[in-house]
Amino acid sequence: MDITIAIDAMGGDHGPHVTVPAALRALDSDPQLNVVLVGLTDAIEAELKAHKAAVNPRLRIHHATEVVTMDESPQSALKNKKDSSMRVAINLVKSGEANACVSAGNTGALMATARFVLKTLPGIDRPAIASALPSEKGNTYMLDLGANADCTAEHLYQFAIMGAMLVSCVEHKERPTVGLLNIGSEDIKGNEVAKQAGELLKASHLNFYGNVEGDDIFKGTTDLVVCDGFVGNVSLKTTEGLAHMMGKFLTQEFKKSWLTKLMALCAMPVLKAFKKRLDPRRYNGASFLGLRGIVVKSHGGADQVAFFSAIHVAIEEARSGVLRRITEQLEIEHLQPSAAVKGSTVKHSQDMQ
Repeated sequence: MDITIAIDAMGGDHGPHVTVPAALRALDSDPQLNVVLVGLTDAIEAELKAHKAAVNPRLRIHHATEVVTMDESPQSALKNKKDSSMRVAINLVKSGEANACVSAGNTGALMATARFVLKTLPGIDRPAIASALPSEKGNTYMLDLGANADCTAEHLYQFAIMGAMLVSCVEHKERPTVGLLNIGSEDIKGNEVAKQAGELLKASHLNFYGNVEGDDIFKGTTDLVVCDGFVGNVSLKTTEGLAHMMGKFLTQEFKKSWLTKLMALCAMPVLKAFKKRLDPRRYNGASFLGLRGIVVKSHGGADQVAFFSAIHVAIEEARSGVLRRITEQLEIEHLQPSAAVKGSTVKHSQDMQ
């Protein structure tokens, strides 16, 4: 199946220096992939030339005159940057010229622009950010990771539907297990929102496991973990900080003496395998679920390897029909636009960069 991915070539901390070579690698790895590099033509062409590449039937450039900076407010990007590489890439998804969009740009601006241009699916109140995390059993998917700081029980229910269909498609699991992140596994634990969400999930057609705790994320107790964006983003950043600290401590211990340095040399194959297994670049690429189009957010500081992973996420979602599966499940759950929670005050987090 031929897939076309629109790439915001100017987004992120490194722009074309990362996005262009990552796109070239993706093209080399998938003969059925087409790429549209969106951004300043001169900058993109210069990077292509540096890698001895050029436009061809599978690779083209779509010029955009503006760039959204990493510290720009979502309101400013939406109002003042209508020809930004970010917005033009999303427009290509809306028009059907691309199956998905990938950007390493400002998260808040990307979410605001994607929601404005693509709109949400019928029955979905708020888009959510989902991503895979490493676990003892492979991958554990988690959402929301920062789009919605405050959620109602109905929002968590909708997140569960979207996340479960994502896992079903990309992991090829017919009925993935769904866990609700809580402070205990018992039904009586948690705040009222968590308790109400648990009741909604019990009554749903999803494969609801029940409440799960923080350590269950990495045990792989369930295929999907559902929470609000505040808790999800804090959990994600805590995980990243812990991984960084463990790596630093391990390096310090091996450098303490000539004996520990010798032990490090002997253990090098194991250490390299350990590092590769937990390499965060392999898990780069967060999905904006709930939109009428596929948008994948790469970490702003991603290198070529990490951005390639984000492109791969977009390809998998486009090929597996995630949007169709979510829509079908919403119909099964009898969620209609009228089910939207009126008067909800959901705050959009802009911290995840």
